Amino acid sequence: MIEIFKTFADGIRQIEEIEEGCWIAMTNPSATELVQISEACKIDIDHLRAPLDEEERSRIEVEDEYTLVLVDIPTVEKRNNKDRYVTMPLGIIIAEKVIITTCLEETKVLKSFMDGRVRDFFTFKKTRFILQILYKNATVFLQYLRIIDRKSEEVEHKLHISTRNSELIELLELEKSLVYFTTSLRSNEVVFEKMLKIDKIKQYPEDTELLEDVIIENKQAIEMSNIYSGILSGTMDAFASVISNNLNIVMKFLATVTIVMAIPTMIASFFGMNVSGIPGSTQPGGYGFFIVVGCTLIVTIIVAMIFRKKDLF
Repeated sequence: MIEIFKTFADGIRQIEEIEEGCWIAMTNPSATELVQISEACKIDIDHLRAPLDEEERSRIEVEDEYTLVLVDIPTVEKRNNKDRYVTMPLGIIIAEKVIITTCLEETKVLKSFMDGRVRDFFTFKKTRFILQILYKNATVFLQYLRIIDRKSEEVEHKLHISTRNSELIELLELEKSLVYFTTSLRSNEVVFEKMLKIDKIKQYPEDTELLEDVIIENKQAIEMSNIYSGILSGTMDAFASVISNNLNIVMKFLATVTIVMAIPTMIASFFGMNVSGIPGSTQPGGYGFFIVVGCTLIVTIIVAMIFRKKDLF
């Protein structure tokens, strides 16, 4: 899908044809659309196609006619009715007359620009526009990191009540998301540092200041991601120890019960041998059986009390 936007005096509007100073937003474009934009804007089709590869690395390439900036952006995908936080590439191309963005799916980073909810945003200010996109990307990373932190606290609270596999798997998914975020943020940081050395990006002092703000926000996101990842990793280790300790307690209890129950079984086995009979069974009243049962219960209770005193029950 191809959408073309341009800012006017009354705000941003979607237009039908490519004009100077417009923004071409490509979302999961077809092969025909890629060829169309490549020919119209004189862009190498491989550079337009690069962001459509989920494994594409973040980088910046400066050509004679345009500059390609490829960064990772955060996104949410549904899996088994659960939100999973991952990253995907976003390509931004600054051409002579237009700016082009290419992404696999509609993203929160660009949606705010399309809706005109970003202040001081103009499509014809291409350098500033790309920096505003990168700044918005860093803030979205921070938002998702806070959401991940809140979700991990909710799951941890559930685990305090009942340790189930579903909660542990959810924690593992959150930990994987933090790994994705940290890797992508570090890759983006390399791109931002390289942008500081490119004269096309530093044409105006306010643009340089905005790029520095982008780098600061990105560093903050990296720090938050590392902190949350460390906390989540420690939480997973703690619950693994708790689960192991609970298993040991259960096994200890079952072993103690088995020993206690073995006492009457052993005594009954002795009298089950080929012997003359239970002592006292031939006497008037025949209380021998009840005496043996009573003695067995007494011995069993004594052993159980000893185990209880040693905190084995």
